[in-house]
Amino acid sequence: MRYAPLLLPLALSLAVSTAFADEAPVQARAQPSLLALSTAPSEAELHATIEKLVSFGTRHTLSDTKSDKRGIGAARRWVKSQFEAISKACGGCIEVVTPSQVFTGKRIPQPTEVMDVVAIKRGKTDPKRVIVMTGHLDSRVTDVMNAKSDAPGANDDASGVAALMEAARLLSKQDNDATLVFAALSGEEQGLYGGKVLADYAVQQGWQVQANLNNDIVGNSHGQNGVLDNTTVRIFSEGTKSNETPEQAKYRAYHGGEVDSPSRNVARYMEQIASTYLPDLRVHMVYRTDRYSRGGDQVPFLEAGYPGVRVTEGHEDYTRQHQDLRTEKGIKYGDTIDGVDFRYLARVTALNTVTMAAMSRAPAPPTGVSIEGALATDTTVHWKKVPGAAGYVVHWRDTTAPQWQYSRSVGDMDQAVIKDVVIDDWFFGVSAVSVDGYESPVVFPGDAGSFERSPASASAPKSP
Repeated sequence: MRYAPLLLPLALSLAVSTAFADEAPVQARAQPSLLALSTAPSEAELHATIEKLVSFGTRHTLSDTKSDKRGIGAARRWVKSQFEAISKACGGCIEVVTPSQVFTGKRIPQPTEVMDVVAIKRGKTDPKRVIVMTGHLDSRVTDVMNAKSDAPGANDDASGVAALMEAARLLSKQDNDATLVFAALSGEEQGLYGGKVLADYAVQQGWQVQANLNNDIVGNSHGQNGVLDNTTVRIFSEGTKSNETPEQAKYRAYHGGEVDSPSRNVARYMEQIASTYLPDLRVHMVYRTDRYSRGGDQVPFLEAGYPGVRVTEGHEDYTRQHQDLRTEKGIKYGDTIDGVDFRYLARVTALNTVTMAAMSRAPAPPTGVSIEGALATDTTVHWKKVPGAAGYVVHWRDTTAPQWQYSRSVGDMDQAVIKDVVIDDWFFGVSAVSVDGYESPVVFPGDAGSFERSPASASAPKSP
């Protein structure tokens, strides 16, 4: 998704065979509608949502489900009512569902229903292709089993829920070819159960999940170490697929793909979205599934064979995470609303909103991507055409480069020869472009980079 012309060193030719192209191929280009969305999120709406969620006292997964004023049940019903109000305002464009499962486990000693609140805006032309934005509704204090004490959870993770609700409000007024899903999950703090509920629901519904954008702890700009940074957001992405088979791993180990899972290329896509539409927000791509020895609700999506990333603030303050409300030695502990930077949260919300809009209007990522060129000075790239694509872009980069460096539009075809670019020295990928210039994420060749769902893993959800 680079919109400025890219130049190779003079020693390399940019010539590409375009034998059947009678006119210039379509080009990916910046979109005025996405630029407008980049400034659309409302700080007031985000503040009102977090203030309301905090007012429920605790949203612990094991807390009261009957009260209308306190506990996880009241919070879920309120979120559902807000999604329904958004749907009513757009003429019923959103369907609200509440998938659930009953779990027991280390942090759920008695059988407990874990319920998600999910808003679905169907795509017009490609409804089975789905882009999901998640945040978790539940909260906790120091003792993960304490379901009684006040646990405001303003940043962890009312901020993520507020972001997805604001994204739903904004995108309810926009066109989308692929389906958009906005999901407030429960059970994250007890073992990522809400993510499993939604991932299982996606499998049951036959969703072709292109990406799960999991927003967890996205509203604070003050690090515990004193750093103030309201311009950086981290995006964590796995390098190799969680459920890669031994045969796939053996092929990848020799041919590459360790840093090119579809999740990793979603992260690169978001970095390019920020560079193009949010110049005041820098995406810090982190080559790791999540923070060290910690987890989030994107993990069950990865285990189910879907691409997913974790979006989180650049600098965390651990005195405001998983803490009883108290003051010790002059330090105020607890996840309260005064720790949320609403301008920063609005920028992170904008990144998600623009990403979802861009992905949903672009064609699906190409399938069947492969390359050949051993013992040759040219590289041939193959792919299968996808519906809605008017052209394709071949990308390549140095094998140690974090982002795609060079690209070439090649028209509406299913292969291209990149002249004088030796297969041994570069990584390659392909993206699809619509007639109006929306571009898909880049797809790395082979199973390692495919956006198609991998075989589902039978592993249980991991505790964070």
